[in-house]
Amino acid sequence: MLSTKLPKIITKQLPGPKANIILSERKKYVPNSVGCIYPVVIENSEGAIIQDPDGNLFLDWVGGVGVLNVGHTNPRVVEAVKKQSEKYLHGMFNIVTHKGYTKLAQKLAEIAPVKKNEEVKVFFANSGAEVNENAIKIAKVYTKRPNVIVFSGAFHGRTLLTMTMTSKKAYAKGTGPLADGIFRADFPNLYHLPKGIKEEDAIEYYLARINQIFEEESAADQVAAIVLEPVQGEGGFIPAPLKWVEAVRKICDENGILLIADEVQSGFARTGRMFASNYWQEAGFTPDILTVAKSIAGGLPLGGVIARKEIMDSVPKGVIGGTFGGNAVACAAALEVLEIIKDEDLITKAQKIGTRCKKEFLEWKTKYPVVGDVRGWGAMLGIEFVEDKKTKEPATKFVSDLIQLCVSKGLIIENAGAHGNVIRFLAPLVITEDQLNVGLTILEESIQELSVSKIS
Repeated sequence: MLSTKLPKIITKQLPGPKANIILSERKKYVPNSVGCIYPVVIENSEGAIIQDPDGNLFLDWVGGVGVLNVGHTNPRVVEAVKKQSEKYLHGMFNIVTHKGYTKLAQKLAEIAPVKKNEEVKVFFANSGAEVNENAIKIAKVYTKRPNVIVFSGAFHGRTLLTMTMTSKKAYAKGTGPLADGIFRADFPNLYHLPKGIKEEDAIEYYLARINQIFEEESAADQVAAIVLEPVQGEGGFIPAPLKWVEAVRKICDENGILLIADEVQSGFARTGRMFASNYWQEAGFTPDILTVAKSIAGGLPLGGVIARKEIMDSVPKGVIGGTFGGNAVACAAALEVLEIIKDEDLITKAQKIGTRCKKEFLEWKTKYPVVGDVRGWGAMLGIEFVEDKKTKEPATKFVSDLIQLCVSKGLIIENAGAHGNVIRFLAPLVITEDQLNVGLTILEESIQELSVSKIS
C-alpha cells in the first residue's frame, strides 16, 4: 500500500525521463508565472507519499500547502466523492438547495470558535482568497465602514483585494493600482523585534502601531475589520501572541470593528486544535468572522466564511454568492473530512507530531549555527535559518539549496517568510511514525551536509 511506503529515488537523476516529458509540456503550455521549483510530477499518491511516473517515491511535507491534513486520496474521502458523484455533481445553490451545503454549514456553525450571542451562519465559496474577499464585503456591509487593517507578513490571497491585503508585493508586481482602504500595521514577530524594543515591551509596541493607523491613516470609526492569521503562513509560521490578540480584540470591541481570523492554512486540526483560534477561545476571546479553506475538503476546492447571524444577515441578497460555491461533491468530501478528524483523533495526532518534531528541531537549534528559531503550534511548525545567530541575517540561499537537496533524497519541503528562509512543516496528519522518522533523518542529514559545505 502506497500510504505506508518510505521515500525512494530510483532514477539516476530528477526529474526522471517520464516526468521530464510532462515538465517540458508544462513549460511549453503553462505561463512561467505559475512557478514550480520541484522536479516532481505526481502520478499516484496516498497518505503522505507521492509517486511519480518513473516510480520515484517522495515524502510530502507540504501537503498541497496545508490542503491535505487527512492525507492524499484518503479512501474515505474518495468513497464520499464517488457516492456523491453518482447522484449529482452540481446544483448552483442560488437555484436549487442541496443538503450537503446545509449539513456542512450546520456542522461548521456548531464547532467554529466565533463570537456569538445567537445563531451562526456559513457561506461557501471556492478558495481562501475568495472567502477572505467575501469576509471583507460582509464586514463592510455590516459596519457600513470602508477601511480594513491588515499586517506585515500577511498572506490573504491573489485577487485584487486580497493581494492588496497580502504583504509581499512580489505577488502583485505589475498589477497596480491596487485596492484602496487597506492599511497595514506591524505583526508581532518576537524573534525580530525592532532595535531597542525589549520582549516585555513588545506587545505595547505592536499595539501602538495599530493606534498609529487610527491617528495618521484611518480613523477607528472608519475601520470595518482587522484581519489577521492566528499563525502566519507565508509570513514565516509566526503564531500571533495571545496577549496581543486579546488586546486587539479589546480595540475592536471598543471601536465597533470586526475581528476576522484567516484560518485558511491553520484550520482543521493542523495546530493541535480544530482551529487555531480555539486557542483564543480557551484564553477567553474569539473572532467575529472566521475564514476557512485548504484542508476543509481533503483536496477539493472549497472555502467558507463563518459568523453570527446578525453579521451574515446584514448583507443584501446578491452581494455574496457564486456559481460553484458549496459544490455538492466538495461538500460531501468536507463532511467526510470532519468525520475522519474525529474518528482518527487527528487533533491529538497533530499535538503528538508537533511535540516530537519541535523537540527535534530545538535540538538542531543548539547543534547547527544556521538554525535560528523554531516556532509554531501543533503540527504547524517553522524553522528559521540564519547566516548568523546574532545578526539574524536570513540564510535564503541555504534554504533554497536545502529544498533541492531534500527533494533529491525524496523529501518535499517548502519555504516561507519574507526572505524565503523559513522551512514550514505541513506534513499530512496521517503520516506514519516510520515516515516521520525518515523525513526527520533526511532533513537533518541535509542540514548537516550543507552546513559542512558552507564552512568549507
